[in-house]
Amino acid sequence: MNLKLRVQLIIVMLLRIILNTMHRMVYPFLTVFARGLGVDVTAISLALAGRNFMGIFGPILTPLANQRGRRFGMLAGITAFTVGVGLVAVHPNLFTLSAALILAILSKSLFDPTIQAYFGDRVAYEQRGTALAITEMSWSIAFILGVPGAGYLISRFGWSAPFPVLAGLGLVMFAVIWRMIPQDDSQDGMDRPDQIITGDSRQNVFALLASTPALAGIFIGLWASAANEMVTLVFGVWLANSFGLQIAALAGASVVIGLSELSGEGLVALTTDRLGKPRAVALGLMGNILASLLLPFIGRTETGALIGLFLFYISFEYMVVSQLPLMTESVPRARATVMAFNLIGFGIGRSLGALLSTFVYLRLGFLPVTLFATLFNLFALVALAEVQKKIIILPHFIAWIKRTFQRD
Repeated sequence: MNLKLRVQLIIVMLLRIILNTMHRMVYPFLTVFARGLGVDVTAISLALAGRNFMGIFGPILTPLANQRGRRFGMLAGITAFTVGVGLVAVHPNLFTLSAALILAILSKSLFDPTIQAYFGDRVAYEQRGTALAITEMSWSIAFILGVPGAGYLISRFGWSAPFPVLAGLGLVMFAVIWRMIPQDDSQDGMDRPDQIITGDSRQNVFALLASTPALAGIFIGLWASAANEMVTLVFGVWLANSFGLQIAALAGASVVIGLSELSGEGLVALTTDRLGKPRAVALGLMGNILASLLLPFIGRTETGALIGLFLFYISFEYMVVSQLPLMTESVPRARATVMAFNLIGFGIGRSLGALLSTFVYLRLGFLPVTLFATLFNLFALVALAEVQKKIIILPHFIAWIKRTFQRD
C-alpha cells in the first residue's frame, strides 16, 4: 500500500466513528431513551428491529449508487445519516428517533459496503485483512470515545443532546469525503491489484447468486449477528437491573466493550492474513460460543459481568472483521454488490436478535438469551463449513433461484 492509501484508511476509520456512535449509543442507554420519551423499553427495541429490517434495502441502493462511482455511494450514505440525526435535533420524539435509526442503517448500507469495495479494489487480498481491520476499528472506538461522549451530553442536557452534535459532524464528514475521494475514483492513481468492475446491477446479483461460498458467507454474518444482538440489546438493561448502574457507569461499561472489540480488530490485523480467513472466522465463532455459555455464570458480580462481556465482544469482533476480507474475494467482479448483500445478512440477523432478545429476557431471564446466542453461532459454523465445501446444502437452492430469474 502506498502512503496516500494508508492515510485514506486512517481518515475513513476516524469518520466512521461518527456513524457508528449513532448506531451504538442506543444500546447502553436503552432505558434512558425510553424514560426520556416516556415509553417502555420494548418500544425502543421494536424501533431497533425496524431499523435493522430496513437494512434489506442496502443491496438495492448500494449497486445503484456505485454505478455513479464509489464517492457518490459514500456521500449518499453520509447524507442519509445527517438528515436522520438532524430530524431528532430539530424535533426530538419517538417518531423522529425511529426515522433517525432507519436513516442511520440506510447510511451504513450505503457507506460501509462502498468503503469495503473501495479498499477491496485497491488492496491486495494478502493484505486486505489488515486494511479492513483498520477501518473496522471505528466500531470499537465509537464505544470507547463516542458512547461515553454521548453519555456526558445526555447527563448534562437530556437524552436528545447528542443529535445536534452528530448532525454537525455529518456535515464535516460530507466535506472530507468530497475533498478526499476523486469523482472518477478509477483515475486516482492508487494501488489497484484487482480490476474494478462495477457492471450491471442485475448481472452482479446473478453472479452473487451463482456463488455458493458468497451466499454461505452471508449466512455466517446473519447468524453471528443474531447471536450478538441477543446479548447487545439487553446488556444495558441487564447491568442496570442486576447492579443498579446509572448513565456514567453504563458509559464505562461501553468502554470495556469497546476495548474488547478494539483488541479483536487488532488481533485480526496481526493474525487473520497469516492464519487464513476461514480459520480465523471459525476461531471467532467458537470463542463466542464459549463466552456466551460462560456469561450468565461469571456475570453474577459486576466485575465478572464486565469480564464476560469483554470475552463475548472480542470473539465476535474477531470473527466479523475476519469475515469481511473473506467476502471481498468471493465474487471480485461484483464486490460492491457482495458487500451490500453481506450487510443485509447482518441486518436480518440483528432484526431477528432484536425481536427475540427483550421478549426472551423479560419473560425467561438472561441465561436463555445466551443459549439462543449459542444456537445461532452453531448455525454460523454450519454456514462456514459450506463456504469451505465440507457440506453441501446451498447448491440446489441456488439452482432453483437461477431458474426462477431466468424464467422472468
